Amino acid sequence: LDDSDDSQIQVTGGTVYESATTFEDLKLSPELLKGLHDEMGFSRPSKIQAITLPMILTPPYKDLVAQAHNGSGKTTCFVLGMLSRVDPQRRIPQAICICPTRELAQQNKAVLMRMGKFTGITCACAIPPAQKDYMPISKMAPITDQIVIGTSGTLIKWITHKKLATRDIKILVFDEADHMLAEDGFRSDSERIMRDIQRSAGGCQVLLFSATFNERVKDFVTKVIRDGNQIFVKKEELTLEKVKQYKVQIPDESAKIEVIRDKIFEFGQKVGQVIIFVRTKQSTKNVHNALTREDYVCSSIQGSLDQSEREKIIQEFKDGYTKVLISTDVLARGFDQAQVNLVINYDMPIKFGTEPDYEVYLHRIGRAGRFGRKGAVFNLLCGQTDNVVMKKIEDYFQHSVPEVRNREEDFEAALKDAGL
Repeated sequence: LDDSDDSQIQVTGGTVYESATTFEDLKLSPELLKGLHDEMGFSRPSKIQAITLPMILTPPYKDLVAQAHNGSGKTTCFVLGMLSRVDPQRRIPQAICICPTRELAQQNKAVLMRMGKFTGITCACAIPPAQKDYMPISKMAPITDQIVIGTSGTLIKWITHKKLATRDIKILVFDEADHMLAEDGFRSDSERIMRDIQRSAGGCQVLLFSATFNERVKDFVTKVIRDGNQIFVKKEELTLEKVKQYKVQIPDESAKIEVIRDKIFEFGQKVGQVIIFVRTKQSTKNVHNALTREDYVCSSIQGSLDQSEREKIIQEFKDGYTKVLISTDVLARGFDQAQVNLVINYDMPIKFGTEPDYEVYLHRIGRAGRFGRKGAVFNLLCGQTDNVVMKKIEDYFQHSVPEVRNREEDFEAALKDAGL
């Protein structure tokens, strides 16, 4: 994708498409163009949009598997795809987007409502209801919105209880497709939804978007999408060039807070908002309490919080009321906040033992430096395991991460170098 400024792009799939230099090239409706320019403030397509949008919007509407960097604008690709393909006059579901988390589903819906503001198209969000809003599914009215975005479990419930008809679905989107289709993830749910659409609608255009695709998922995708277009990025090109990654040796757990407080926060002159990633609910609590005692305005989020609490915390962070967000990996994927320019890996992402979760690492660092902005990531390493994990991550991405020694002048220089 790095060299995609040529006007003709040949990809796996055989068809040659003309890449779009302007949104007008895509023959979108005036209402959609107005949404893109006036509401979203976009002047022209990003690189991934210029390549993939013609593939999505040109008949015979081939399937697409696209790997795109975090913050490259892939959400716009599939949101625009869905908005373009549905008929605003027909009050029936015509597009479904499946997401791994409710936060991502809500965020995608918010983008869609803004972009489609002038089209009259409506969208339902299929996520588990907050306790206070609970209503038995039998009492729910059938969905008449043209687009439905949600998590796989709730989508299956709606389909099974005949609340979501799939016979007119023209386009099915998997956001963070690697996560949705991994063996241990939502793969069986995703396959069930696809089968249901195949049965009732006779198939539809399938779009799979993600920043990472491991070999197992690539293999699955190749089986499911026989005659589609594919764009993959080489592994070593995935780490984000604009984001400076550093590692710091820490003597023990308690010293991690000191380093965050006395070195990183102290010398970061232009730090916007910060996300600190931890491994467990307990760590979330400990870090939150330690930083709050030092008068930092923090909030924290982890999977077991009630839906409405999670929404409130995310909204406060997005509105800038809190500067520091402490999170488990519930937010590693797809969370979009332009003000975040610093990510701290308080705990390294580990699958088991000393085996890193490479994809989660990539998604975590992708929270800093959205849309090509500058940012920094500090990996706090404590003990042998962390160092083995860090070394494996460097080898995997073929990217050496410089070490910052635990001295004031070294932190000052590192932060300055990262534009912070």
